[in-house]
Amino acid sequence: MRRIGITGSIATGKSTLLAAFAKAGVPVLSADDVVAELYAGPAIAPVEALFPGVAKHGRIDRQDLARRLAADPSGFARLEAVVHPLVRERIAQFLTAAETAGEALAAVEVPLLFESGHDYDLDAIAVTHVDETIQQERILARPGMDVDKMQTMLARQLPQAEKMKRATWLFDTAQPRRAIDDQVAELVAGIRAETQA
Repeated sequence: MRRIGITGSIATGKSTLLAAFAKAGVPVLSADDVVAELYAGPAIAPVEALFPGVAKHGRIDRQDLARRLAADPSGFARLEAVVHPLVRERIAQFLTAAETAGEALAAVEVPLLFESGHDYDLDAIAVTHVDETIQQERILARPGMDVDKMQTMLARQLPQAEKMKRATWLFDTAQPRRAIDDQVAELVAGIRAETQA
């Protein structure tokens, strides 16, 4: 089974690409969705221990957590040391289940794939990208976003150009969604043909 990672910088269309793989009949998993699940379950106690008071109504208050991290960015390393192993475990379980089910390929979206320093046992990486002007417009259009927050987020990520160098496949998400769907469908058909040959 081909294990495909999807990554890219903020606001470059990772979710759009993941949706295109799902539309092509590929099992998919989003690391962001995994984190949301963890923040309502197994990660509550360890994250609350690091940042007392962020657990509210049986889940981690992500906005409160974000405010604290903005005030003290050194907290990112402590948070990631707790959350990333749980995310990696969930991704490994997902990929194993897809392989056991006889799937030809499965795709996982991991926003900080390169930055995390882990390969997640992936065979290929699809990287999303857009012109930096479009990227900044998309970021600044998000609720509660400003230039300072944008620059802080971008500083935590590898530049787009570096991610693109490490890609197996590149997807420019400034093009129409139908074009992306078609590219992914063609890629998926090719991989399925290879595995059946």
